[in-house]
Amino acid sequence: MTDLTRDHIGLSDTYASRRYFRKFEGIMQHMLHVAGVMEAEGKLSGDEVEILTRYAVKLTHTFKALGLKYLLAGRETGRFFGSLTMDVHDSGFPVAEELMTMANDAQQAAGHLGTMADAETIKDQMVRTILGDRKVPTKLQFSLSQRLYYEELVKGDLFWVQNDPQAQWTGNITEGRRTFRLHWATYDSQVNLPVIYMMELEDSGDIGLPKDQRRWPEVQAHLSAQALGGLKLLTIAKGFDEDFDDLHPKRLRRFHLGPMYSHSYTRQAGPLREVLAEAKAPAGQDWALVWTEEELVSDRVIEEKSGWFSTVEREVFALDPFAAQGPDLGATRQERSIILPQRVFQVLDEKRPAGFAAVRKFVVSPSGRVLQY
Repeated sequence: MTDLTRDHIGLSDTYASRRYFRKFEGIMQHMLHVAGVMEAEGKLSGDEVEILTRYAVKLTHTFKALGLKYLLAGRETGRFFGSLTMDVHDSGFPVAEELMTMANDAQQAAGHLGTMADAETIKDQMVRTILGDRKVPTKLQFSLSQRLYYEELVKGDLFWVQNDPQAQWTGNITEGRRTFRLHWATYDSQVNLPVIYMMELEDSGDIGLPKDQRRWPEVQAHLSAQALGGLKLLTIAKGFDEDFDDLHPKRLRRFHLGPMYSHSYTRQAGPLREVLAEAKAPAGQDWALVWTEEELVSDRVIEEKSGWFSTVEREVFALDPFAAQGPDLGATRQERSIILPQRVFQVLDEKRPAGFAAVRKFVVSPSGRVLQY
């Protein structure tokens, strides 16, 4: 078995850690602009953009919380606290264990806050230490950073390792047949990347799915258990279709956010690393984010016998036999995109490495505007 921890390092330098979190804060903002561009193209609907935006905001809040937790990384704080562990080979993101630890901290955040001095009191103590003792109040700075970290956890709206399915009603086909859009997300622990799912389905049950106290918990548990990056969309959709006779999945999509490449922080191999090295971009512009969208759609419906006297609908999903990986892709289509600063894009455009011709490119100008090339 491969030892994944060999691909993980701790960001123990204070300023490198802070630059890392600022980098991700900016990237998440650019992702929102990309979603707007895709909506203008008709690639995403307004509701879909809202869903992706919601998860991007959750990720932003998560990075903000982790940034506060490790604000004093590499400084002498009077206790061993460690540093953020990131995946330098597969993803460029924090490892999943960081989010697991944060979830545990969130359960106890209120208790910690109840025993800590408030932020204003700590700041007053810091001023007295600077003026009276003429010392850098590192331990008090650490106390304040932890206070702010727990406050951020109490606010909630964070991206967790497992983000349970939510349902949106999208209309009625007939009186007894409704349509819903489900969405959920995970932080894939195998590759340390956030993954977002969307499913459009028809519901022929007696009670609307989110209000059905029998089916809805089962659906949530089923989809959460199947939210594994190693499973093909076809496997997920067929399993769902067979387990719920009155729920009919018509479209399933999966968005893999990442990897993030950075010459300063990651060690991924391949053309992008060479491009970033040659670009020699300044701090804040030394990155590229790749993401992949997979889509599976139903091609037609067939009826199968169920028991002695009844039949059930089953979906037949469309697979693209001409895709790069052929029918084994397990999806109707797959599309890769990349977002990168203008300076990095210029080097990529000059080098034109193999394999990037079909990749959609979103370029961030120095003013923050996102353009597609």
